[in-house]
Amino acid sequence: MYANRSTRLVLGLLSRKTTAAGRSASSGTAVRKLRALETQRHGVTCPSRAVSSSQTTVDPDEVRRFQSLAGKWWDERGEFAALHSMNDLRVPFIRDNLLNVHGARQPGKPLGRLRVLDVGCGGGLLTEPLGRLGANVLGIDPVGDSIGTARLHSSRDPDLRDRVCYRACTLEELSAEREGEEEGAGLYDAIVASEVVEHLADLETFASCCNHVLKTDGSLFITTINKSNLSYALGIVVAEQLLRIVPSGTHDWEKFISPVELERLLESNGFSVKSVQGMLYNPASGAWSWTNSTAINYALHAVKVRDDPDAEESAAHPEDRG
Repeated sequence: MYANRSTRLVLGLLSRKTTAAGRSASSGTAVRKLRALETQRHGVTCPSRAVSSSQTTVDPDEVRRFQSLAGKWWDERGEFAALHSMNDLRVPFIRDNLLNVHGARQPGKPLGRLRVLDVGCGGGLLTEPLGRLGANVLGIDPVGDSIGTARLHSSRDPDLRDRVCYRACTLEELSAEREGEEEGAGLYDAIVASEVVEHLADLETFASCCNHVLKTDGSLFITTINKSNLSYALGIVVAEQLLRIVPSGTHDWEKFISPVELERLLESNGFSVKSVQGMLYNPASGAWSWTNSTAINYALHAVKVRDDPDAEESAAHPEDRG
C-alpha cells in the first residue's frame, strides 16, 4: 500500500512538472533556446563541470558497485528492469537517427555494415538489439564480470555471433590504441553511451575520446539524468530509497548533468547537438515514454562535425583576409 501511494505521488509530480516545464529541445536551435531559458530562470549561466586531472573515465567506486551486480543484467524483473524496458525508446531513437543519416542498408537489417561502439555496455542489454538490426557492435565495459555475462548471453544467439563482440576495457584505452591515426579517420559510425555518463569520473576525457574514435559525421547517442531538484527527489529518494526501482547508491546526484551543460561540453569537443528529447519512466507500469520535459531523464543525439579546411587555411594565413 505504501509503495502504491509513493507511485501515485511520483506520477503526480511528473505530470505537474511536465505541464509546467514542457521545455524539450528537438533541434540544435531549440537546445540553445533552452540554454537561454535556463540562464533567465536562474539569473546565471550554468557553471561548467570541473575537469578531472586523472584523464580516466573510470570511478573505482562505480566499478565495485557494478561488479556486485554483474550476474543480474538479464533478470528482467531485477535491478536492471528499467533498463530492459528503456530499450522500447532508446533502440528506435538510435535506429531512426542513423537511418536519417545513412539510409536503410539491407532488407531486415537496417543498420547493416555500420560499426557501433557501445560504451559501458554492462551485460549487453543494448548491444544485442543493435546487433540484431544488422550493426557490427563492440561493447566495452571496465567490469570484467559484466563482459563475461554479456559474452555468455550473446553466445546463445547464432544471429549475433558474427556481429557482436565484447572487450573488458575503458574508452580511453580504446582511444589510445588509435594514437597517431589521421584526424577524422575514426573506426565507428556511431557511439552509444546509455545511462553511462552519470557514472563517469571525467566527462571531458569521455567527450575527447568519443571524438577520437568516431568517424567524421558519425553519431553520438547519450541517455542520462538531468541535474535538477526533481531528478534528486525522484531519481534518488523515490527510485532508490522508497520504491527500490534501482539499488540504493546507484546514482550520485553530483555527477548528473543538464542538457545545457552536456551540449556545451560536446560542442567544445567537436560535436554538434542535433536533438534532445525528454524521457519519462512510469514506475506503476514499468514503461518508458517520450515527454516534452527534460527535467529528469533525456536522450541526446550529436554528430561529430567535419573540420572546415577553408577556416583552418584562413586562420593559418590571416594576412590573406580582405
